[in-house]
Amino acid sequence: MSLVYSAVIPLARTLLAAQGARITVTGQEHVPVEGPAVITANHISYLDYVYAGLAVRHRRRLVRFMAKKELFDQPVLGAALRDMGHIRVDREAGAAAYQEAVKALREGELVGVYPEATISRSWELKTFKTGAARMAAASGAPLLPIVTWGPHTQWTKGLPKRMGRTNPRVAIHVGAPIPVAPDADAQATTDVLHARMTELLHAAQAEHGPMPPELSAWEPARLGGTAPTLEEADALDAAERRERRRRHLEKLKQQRERG
Repeated sequence: MSLVYSAVIPLARTLLAAQGARITVTGQEHVPVEGPAVITANHISYLDYVYAGLAVRHRRRLVRFMAKKELFDQPVLGAALRDMGHIRVDREAGAAAYQEAVKALREGELVGVYPEATISRSWELKTFKTGAARMAAASGAPLLPIVTWGPHTQWTKGLPKRMGRTNPRVAIHVGAPIPVAPDADAQATTDVLHARMTELLHAAQAEHGPMPPELSAWEPARLGGTAPTLEEADALDAAERRERRRRHLEKLKQQRERG
């Protein structure tokens, strides 16, 4: 364990204790004592890495998460992520990250992946990328689905941060491993994973119970909340990508004009 990782774990626990977090974990027996697994987690908050990591700590395991390169580009955070062994992902050129992840799995490590690639504004599961399934097939590691529900009420995209002593309730459900054959179809495997994680998400939401009225924006429309539907959220994400692309092209144009 790196020095940074060994420091981050008690720090995270202290942070959660300060929040008054009430955490329940179901299915911990599915986490392997040793050997590889592709940890596939849903993405609803900026704290998902913390909670997904907690789900395996009773086995004294650590997860090497795949994270976008923009995080690694930040001086302090990037240095910490590299020290902890997390894997830098360039969305425009992901081959290097994929190969590093497969290598880690073949060496018996746990690799964490967010198949949705970005936070879901609807709190429902978005369409999954097939990378996790392909890594499992290439390495011989099983997929291990983990779903968390509740962290989004603390800190998420597009809504107020609630990081005081808010006593958040967090339900974490770990599913049974999904074995993946070397010749398995990546899309078919991904469809199975999506269905399995949907079951886990609905179970975690049922365990958590309804959000209070003041947190209706953190409740899916399916459960009576005021969050956007999956289709509405996808439209918001598409508009954000277009704007990000526009700003990138404008920046390139300005650089050419100056140069």
